[in-house]
Amino acid sequence: MKSVTAENIKKIIKQKGLLKSAVAERAGYNYKTFSNMLNGRKLITDIDVIIIANVLEVSPNELFGIQKEPEKTVV
Repeated sequence: MKSVTAENIKKIIKQKGLLKSAVAERAGYNYKTFSNMLNGRKLITDIDVIIIANVLEVSPNELFGIQKEPEKTVV
């Protein structure tokens, strides 16, 4: 089964024009471990999400695919 989180990480990396190897290095992973995470061979933990989100300068919610809903005004 494909991980939504891994797919979102790959999408954000591509959108930002980054190299996966550079993201892996900045996050403190060797490339093989990071590749395994992105390809479903290694579980992406909650700690991994925080680390990767910080490196990509996005919120963890973006990695999970949670869109921020506009605030509702009460009338």
